[in-house]
Order: sequence, then C-alpha cells, then structure tokens
Amino acid sequence: MLRAVRFALGFPRLPGLRGMSSRQPPVLAIAREETSIWERRAPLNPLQVQQLVRSGIKVIVQPSTRRAYSMDEYSQAGAVIQDNVSEATVIMSIKTIPVDTLLPDKTYSFFSHTIKAQEANMPLLDAVLDKRIRLLDYETMKNHKGQRVVAFGQYAGMAGMINILHGVGLRLLAFGHHTPFMHIGTAHNYPNTSAAKAAVASVGREIQYGLLPSVLGPIVFVFTGSGNVSQGAQEVFKQLPVEMVHPSQLPFVVASGDNRRIYGTIVNREDYLVHRHGGEFDKEYCNVHPEMYKSEFATTIAPYMSVLINGTYWDPRSPRLLTYADAKQLLTVNGGSVSKPGEPCLPHRLLAICDISADLGGSLEFMTECTSIDSPFLIYNPVNNESVAGDMSASGMLISSIDNMPAQIPREATDFFGSHLQPFIGEVLRIDGSEDFKNLSVSPTVKDSLIAYNGHLTPNYEYIQDRRAKREAKAAEARCEVTPAQKVLILGSGYVSAPVVEYLTRNEKYAVTVASNVASDASRLVSQYANATHKYWTLGHDDKSESELKALVSEHDVVISLLPPSLHIVVAKVCVASSKHLVTCSYTSPEMRKLSGAAEDAGVTLLNEVGLDPGIDHMLAMQCFNEVSKHGGIVESFVSWCGGLPAPEFSDNPLRYKFSWNPRSVLSNLKNSARYLKNGKLVDVPAGGWLMHSACPVDVIPGFNLEGVPNRDSTIYSEKYGLASLHTILRGTLRFLGFFNAVQALDQVGLLDDKEHARLNPSLSPLRWCDVMAMLISQTDVRAIDLKSCVYELLGRDLVKLSALEKLGLLSEENVALKGTPLDTLVSHLQEKVLAFEKGERDLVILQHKIGIRWSDSQKETRKITLVEYGDPQGFSAMARLTGLPAAIAGEMLLEGNINRTGVVEPLYAEIYEPILRKLNEAAINFKVMSQS
Repeated sequence: MLRAVRFALGFPRLPGLRGMSSRQPPVLAIAREETSIWERRAPLNPLQVQQLVRSGIKVIVQPSTRRAYSMDEYSQAGAVIQDNVSEATVIMSIKTIPVDTLLPDKTYSFFSHTIKAQEANMPLLDAVLDKRIRLLDYETMKNHKGQRVVAFGQYAGMAGMINILHGVGLRLLAFGHHTPFMHIGTAHNYPNTSAAKAAVASVGREIQYGLLPSVLGPIVFVFTGSGNVSQGAQEVFKQLPVEMVHPSQLPFVVASGDNRRIYGTIVNREDYLVHRHGGEFDKEYCNVHPEMYKSEFATTIAPYMSVLINGTYWDPRSPRLLTYADAKQLLTVNGGSVSKPGEPCLPHRLLAICDISADLGGSLEFMTECTSIDSPFLIYNPVNNESVAGDMSASGMLISSIDNMPAQIPREATDFFGSHLQPFIGEVLRIDGSEDFKNLSVSPTVKDSLIAYNGHLTPNYEYIQDRRAKREAKAAEARCEVTPAQKVLILGSGYVSAPVVEYLTRNEKYAVTVASNVASDASRLVSQYANATHKYWTLGHDDKSESELKALVSEHDVVISLLPPSLHIVVAKVCVASSKHLVTCSYTSPEMRKLSGAAEDAGVTLLNEVGLDPGIDHMLAMQCFNEVSKHGGIVESFVSWCGGLPAPEFSDNPLRYKFSWNPRSVLSNLKNSARYLKNGKLVDVPAGGWLMHSACPVDVIPGFNLEGVPNRDSTIYSEKYGLASLHTILRGTLRFLGFFNAVQALDQVGLLDDKEHARLNPSLSPLRWCDVMAMLISQTDVRAIDLKSCVYELLGRDLVKLSALEKLGLLSEENVALKGTPLDTLVSHLQEKVLAFEKGERDLVILQHKIGIRWSDSQKETRKITLVEYGDPQGFSAMARLTGLPAAIAGEMLLEGNINRTGVVEPLYAEIYEPILRKLNEAAINFKVMSQS
C-alpha cells in the first residue's frame, strides 16, 4: 500500500544527492519537538521518509508519542527510531531545538525566529555560532521571485479562521446572543480540515435559514492580503453563505446588508495606502519606499468591519494597519441597531481580530502578546491598554493570535510542508561544513537560507549583530548608562537561581551575569532585570571550557555556584587562582576543605553550606547555642529535622513527593551511610540502601503524617557547633509517610543503581518499562501477568510496594527514555511525567530544631525552633527561596566587604549568620520559637 501511495503522489527525485560518496550514505535525523505541548507536526511524513530511505538515505526519527504520525508509521517507512542523532549530518525539526541539546558541527534546519534579531532567541543564535552549527531557516527559503517555498501559510489561515469563528460565537453569546457560530469548535477539535469545513458549512446552512439575530446587523469579515494565509482563511470562510464585495462597497453593506449571509472583502495595499504627496498608488515604488505612504485603513475600512483576518507581512518602514489610537476609536463605532428587551445591540461594530501573522508590535501596534492553542483568546481594551483572558464579557475587542496555528492541523500541515521541503533535502544533506561558504555548491534557495555557517553569520545575515548592538546600546541609554560598581557571577540557571538573581538585582550598582548551558532558561531568567545578563557556558573537562570559566570568573568580584555539588571544586580552584570569592549552598567536600590554605594565602573566602539544609539550619542552631552559652547554659541534645515536600494537597502519588530540587540527588542520597548519637550511643547506618529501612515516624508538626531518616554523619557537628556535652545529636530528612516504603521497592528492583547499563544506552532502540523491569529482575517473559507476579515475589509479596510501582508506570508498556543508568532513566521518567510540580501547585518546607538545654541551676528546658514555609504558585518555590536567598545575601556581604574570614568558611560565626538571619526575617521568612521546661 505504501508503494502505491508513493507513486500516486509522484515523489520528486533528489538531484542534490549526486556526487555524494556511496561509501558514506547520508544520514538525516528528525528531532522530536519540545517547545510546546501542542507541537505535533514534523518536517516530513512517513511516506516522504520512505522515499528518502529508498534513495539511500538513512533516516533517524527521535522517539516521540506526541507527533501526529506515530513512531510505528515512521518505522514501517524504513526510519530508525532512536534517541541518539549524533551520526546525522543534518537534523531537522519544525520549531527551535533546546539550546542544551544542540550538537556541534551539525547542520540544523528549523524556524529559528532570529532573522529580526528577536531578543528572546539570541541565546539560541549564540549557541549556534559557538558550536559551529550550520543553521538553515525555513522562513528564508525563497525562489527567484522572493516568494517563500517552504511554509505552512495555507494551514495557518485555515486554523486561524476556524478558531475565530468559534471565538465570535463565544463573544456574541457574552453579548446576549445565541448564534450558529456556537456550533463551531476550535481547529484542534477536528480530525482534519474536511471535518472542520463540513462543520462550518453546516453552520452556514443555519445562517441561510435566518438564525442570526437581526439586531446584530450585517457581519463583515475583512481579509488583508491575498497570499497563502489569506487564501487558507478564505477557503474555510467560503463554506458559509458568503457574498464577497469590494472594499468601497462596505458602507452600503453595513447600511442595508442581509443577515442571512456573511459579507467578506479582500483588502490589498492599494485599497488603503495613499502617497503622502498625492498621486496614484505605485506598487513597485511602494516596495522600495513604503515610508512614503500613509494608511487610511482606520478611517475607510475598519469602521465597517466586524472581524479582521490579518495575515500580511509587515515591513517596519510601512505605516501600520491600526495604531493604539485607532483601536480606541473603533470601540466608539456604534453596533448599528437599537436595543430591545432581551435583544441587546452590540456595544461596537468590531467584534474580533484574528492576527494570523502573530507579529508582535507589527502592523497592529497594540498586538503585544500572542495567545495559545489552549488559551486562544483574550479581550484587549484600548481604553486602559490592558488585556484579559478567560472573560468573554469583558470590555474591548476579542483577539486571537496564536504563533503556531498550523499545529492544530498536524497531519495535513506535515504533509503539505514536507512536500515542499523534500525537493531540497538532497542539497541540504550535502552541507557538511567541509566547503567554504562562498564555494558552497547548492542552489540559491538553499544557500541564502543559511543564517549561520561554521561559527559565523553568513553575509546576508550579518546585519543581525548590528541590530543586537543597536538594541543593547539603546537599552543602556534608557538605563541612563548606570555603571554597576561590582559584578557577581551566578553559575547555573536551575531551581534556585531565580531568587538569587531577583535579590541581587534590586541593587542597581550590582551587575549580575548568569552563566548556564541551558541558554533559554538563563535568557528567561535575566530578561526582566535591567542589570542582569546571561552567557552560554558549559562546564566540561577540556581546555576550552576551563579557559572560558577562567575568563568569566576574572571579570567578576564574587561567584555564586549553583551547579551540582561535584562541580564546585573545579570552580573553587579557578576562584582561588583568580583571587575571587565563592559562595555555594552545598556541603563542604573533603576536596574543598583541602583548598583552605591556598584560599587563605590568596585572601579568598570559599563560603559553603549557605542554603537551607545545609545553611539556615546551621544558622538557627548556632544562634540558639551562642545565646545559651552566653547565659551559662549547656546544650545536651540536638535533634534537627528538615524536608522539602509538596504541599499536602499535591502529594497524591505513591511517593507522596515531588521534586523541588536536584531530582537525582534526592534518590541517590538514599544509598548513603549515616551516623548519629542517641542517648550516648553511636548509631551507624551502612551505605547501600539501609537508610531507607531506618525510617521512623516523626511528630514535629501536629497534623502532618511524617517520617524521617538520619542525614549523613550528624556527629561531626558536635565539634563544628562546639557542643562537647551532647548525649544526642541527629540531623534528619523528612518525608510524608509512605515515601521510604515506596523507594525501597525502587531499590529492590534495581532502579536506584547508578552504574552504566549496556542496554540503557541512549543510542539503542527504545524499550518499554515492562522490558526494563524484566531485564533488571533477570526475567525474559514480559507478559504483564508473569512480570507482575515475579516483581510481587521479589518485593516479598508486599502489595503496597507493588501498587506503588504500578502507579508510577514502571510495569507499563510505555516507552522509556534511555539515560544510561537505571537511576538516571528512572529520574528522567519521574521528573517529566510523575513527580514534577504542575502549574498552580506549591511546595512546602519544614525545618525544626529540638534542643535540650540544662541551665546552671539544674533546670532543664526543651526549645523548639520551627520554620514552615509554603511556595508561591505564581512566584518562587519555598525550596528555591529558602536555598537561594541565604546564598544571595552572603554574596552581597562579600561584595560589600562584610565577611573578613578567608579560606574555607561555613556560616557558623555570628558575624555571618546574624546579618543573614536578620535579612531573611525582613523578607518575611519567620522562625517560631517555643520553650518548655
């Protein structure tokens, strides 16, 4: 069947493959789309892939169950389904690929959204240049007439039209009118465009029967332009009982039109652009000098339209279709009828705008934000210049402007796009970087679409850097050229970084740089702060990475490392060599401690353990211990519990847990050893998993069902805290009851093993979770009933543990993202699908010290110091805030010269912890102290 369809479609030949070595067949990869949950398109469909395979091209398709075309369909077409795409010369996708997954020295093709020097995508371009990537942008692929040859325009228009008809129905209902438009859904609700058009045609018949309320008056749709976008929109529109009129007829239509039909008009530039000095419209002259024309759209066309379908390209030199002032004026244009009881007239003629171009700040000046497929509409009120989503009755005009419209019709859009892209694939596969750009032997369509080549912008796109420089200069001027006196470098852009950046940038004299290998996260992190910038950097084990780190550190006064703990030592050595101070939130490692002498000699402070745990826990304890000592008391016992948890209402999974910090560390720490002192007796918990079996109930907060385990070696803190008289010292980790039983099950089946497993190599073909589980427990039969029975026996016939594995999806037939080790494969699954915080959810941190005190008069006191902090679903998590703020405050103290100790330091000294605790209290982080004699 595939062969028959192939010839019926008449696939083109691939002339660009001529001359390529037959000993090294070309390899093309189709990357999975990760920018949006709605992105289900692909650059090629399975039939197009089959043609490439039959032409001698190896095609790799990254696994994805989100694509509209399934992995089975691609596999049957001859593609290799695997995650590793490193052998491919060319890697294709539709939307941008996450910066941290870009492979160096490859050819990539996707919509990069960089040709206008869009600020949000400059980290992507920086990474492309840094990694010597050859970047082809579909948006710039044009023929000799300057027309785009690879695009989704037609389907963007169709999806946009379907959506706005649905939106018009909702808007009219909010105004008090049920109309046939209510029977049209959004585009993604239809299996294909045929079904959508059939639904629109059905609505059209209802309109012909006179089911539109006459009080609405004639409804007029205005289409700008006549390109693919406009044609696609009109294809759907014409399923209605349509009468197309010339723009000049609009006043007559509005005055005497028929409510049993819908009116439409196509507006081109000559219909509203007028030369500033008079004369006829000259298309060629306007192309060259659009600034010589002014727009009369707002006065001659806009007052008569009910709905605007905008799909034109806008040149910044051209006058806009509508300005802020025009939008405000349009809301004063009367709906045209007189209200009657139960028949309200429209507040204004303009109902809705569908801006398919999604060009922010473009031809529609007030269009400053896109909508999305899951939230396709907003109401914009030009009177106060504010937008509201979710309230169809709000004052203003309905706007829909989705920047990935065709994603709602994924299969047809893929077919259409791939058919236009396929003729150029042979040429693209020849671009391997071995030729100088000027000698590149490909067609102008392909060559001129290359934005970057081997580390440089190509000649046609060198202007991008100029635009960036001008924008940055303008931004500096707008900030009145405030020159920060001190500079702080933050390494990492993960969970904790945001509150650190927010705190430090409050002071305008600080310049903050965030360096990260996830450039998109770093860019988003600094975008709202004038005195913050970002740099793409990744810590590797090569000379280039180290030299880049040295350069970064040398340019700053203080470094705050929020990297994984094992990497701090590398940063610390560079800081000592560069005479720069360092702050970390992590435990002081033995390797770090060895640097103390060198740091002292260099006059450098390496301040560790300034987070939550360790960090705030030390500071609160030392504050209490010093106060007791000052008044003649002796501390005899110290029990401290701390845990980062989901708020109870969001703990609905078998682990009763969600990740609020490094997911791998959460699970790998369960294999650590532990030691503590209880009533004078030393208790050791061996490494290898025994920690999970040492859990006990913990009653720190009435109403919370908690359990805990000891955390590392608590006994070393007797000396650190200066407490020689202790008979009990325990520092422990809190979890909700059930966590440790569930992780025991993970350990029993081998999923906490951090050693490389040959079959879990990411380059190999996918496995299902049932396959992985069978492999780990040494079973070959993966039939569900047999596997479940084997696992049940291995778990000691514990039904609760078995149920936990099932609910986590670990016995299912779902495909697994292989990550090399059982632990990393498990972490990836849990982090992405099970234990990640969802939008609107919040976390919880609980910290409590229970301190036994004996006073000089032999009186005894039990003092409890408690911190309970909830995260803000609209802001920072509790874990990020309580870990990041102490580090930020410590960085500030170093910048201001308020920490004089050098070498390896921890916050155990009053001159360090007192200012930090005071500033935390000012930030509304409060600690409750209770005493009982």
